[in-house]
Amino acid sequence: MTNEYDIGDLVRLSALFMVGTVPTNPTTTTFKIKIPTGAITTYVYGVNLQLIKPSPGNFLVDFTPTLPGEHFYYYAGTGACQAVEEASFFVKESEF
Repeated sequence: MTNEYDIGDLVRLSALFMVGTVPTNPTTTTFKIKIPTGAITTYVYGVNLQLIKPSPGNFLVDFTPTLPGEHFYYYAGTGACQAVEEASFFVKESEF
């Protein structure tokens, strides 16, 4: 089941990178979000302040949707921890 939000909600989009059972920082961590118009925004950890690392292997972006519809996001790690995670969430149309 896809998570559902309202326009203007603060949506925390996170990923945990692990090698075995150990949280591990990838050498490079990339985050992408695709909004309902098809526009894609990309953040790279260490370059874009929106992508933060609160603890080893744990990365997050706080996103505030402004459009209704399905949003897709993607995390990719390379190097020390190679992994990809992709998910989506839905934003309801407002009655106001």
